[in-house]
Amino acid sequence: MFTRLTLLRLKAASLCVVGIALAAIPLSAAEPKKPNVIFIAIDDLNHWVGYFGRNPQTITPNIDRLASHGTRFTHSYCAAPVCNPSRAALLTGVRPFTSGVYENNDDWRQVISEELPLTTTFRKAGYTVKGAGKIYHGSYPRRSEWDDYLANEGSEPKPKGDTGVGGIKFAPLDCRDDELHDWKIVQYGIDELKKPHDRPFFLAIGLHKPHMPWNVPRKYYDMHPLADIKLPPTQPGDLSDVPSAGIAMARPDGDHREILESGRWKDAIQGYLAAISYCDAMIGRLIDAYDHSAERDNTIIVFWGDHGWHLGEKQHWRKFALWEESTRAPLIWVAPGVTKPNTVCDRTVDFMSIYPTLTDLCGLATPKHIEGRSIRSLLENPESKWDSPAVTTYRFGNHAIRTERWRYIRYNNGDEELYDEAADPYEWTNLALDPNYADAKEALKQHLPRHNQPDVNISTTR
Repeated sequence: MFTRLTLLRLKAASLCVVGIALAAIPLSAAEPKKPNVIFIAIDDLNHWVGYFGRNPQTITPNIDRLASHGTRFTHSYCAAPVCNPSRAALLTGVRPFTSGVYENNDDWRQVISEELPLTTTFRKAGYTVKGAGKIYHGSYPRRSEWDDYLANEGSEPKPKGDTGVGGIKFAPLDCRDDELHDWKIVQYGIDELKKPHDRPFFLAIGLHKPHMPWNVPRKYYDMHPLADIKLPPTQPGDLSDVPSAGIAMARPDGDHREILESGRWKDAIQGYLAAISYCDAMIGRLIDAYDHSAERDNTIIVFWGDHGWHLGEKQHWRKFALWEESTRAPLIWVAPGVTKPNTVCDRTVDFMSIYPTLTDLCGLATPKHIEGRSIRSLLENPESKWDSPAVTTYRFGNHAIRTERWRYIRYNNGDEELYDEAADPYEWTNLALDPNYADAKEALKQHLPRHNQPDVNISTTR
């Protein structure tokens, strides 16, 4: 079982031995200091961020300020549109179709050993590795990977009365910013940045908002008056050309039907925008601390969202699908001496690039098991040639291939979707059955994985 991963563990173990031996060799005075890393993860933040231009209602001055420090990617995609498999893949370098980690209830620790993750690679290289908040999915922590981790985020106030519509939870809170978990998580990061450091550090800060419930202080709701809220672009009958497998993921008779019947679609949009604005305020606190840090000029920042989110597009809510809204999320890099301020990269990348890019930038050996490529060349020159599409997997055998022009979806039952993103950015016209696009579809198929590992929950019980 998991023959490939077993081999990968052996390879990783041999690399660790070499790494330990090298770590014992004294550094010469001339050897440059390794850069620090601030690793910022945001939960359920889609492309409703100012620099994307996707939704003009969003208010994200601090995330946009961070983007102006370095290079922002306009076409960046998750490995899976679900928290647990997305984070497990990004942090370990092992894609869902290799590990069998597809769902939130798949314990990735059972199939991915402690030698493989990003944190271990940095610790072996002499880094102090600390974290707070949601980095891995909260159900499956492995604290032994960390030198220190915020143990107690405290409790949060609950809304009184109305809490939303069905499973879509939103309501303003009459409380202060510092009464929510994310304030304490960011404060941990601020305190770490103020400390003196005798070793390079890897500092991971994971914010919960805008994950539901969208319960944030009322002032953030007031920033988005309900009377001004506009619904996302939709089209009647949008699912009429979507195959059965896609409709099953959309679940139009679930959340979307409840929202329509309630008449509170705009209220839900307001809640999501408010939660984003609260998240943005917390990022502002962290970036202020970074800007005043003595380590600023030797510290890399990577900022990413674990996946996107639908708010009624294609009659779908939440993530759990393979369309643009659920797979696209922000990616920002600030790398002193590599990125240039306020640069934009329109190349299509996925988040499997984060692990190898960090090791590349920090001068560390990239482990052989990594299923992703460094994007350092794009950080140095955003116009560089790039020919690797983004690959997103949701559950067993379902994949999306995204290039700069196309999105191709192939479901496990053989159903297909094809969208020309240049002409159809909201994916309203499925071209998969149009013979005029057969060549484009065939080229995209070449990027589908050749093997799909069974779900870990099935595999580990055999």
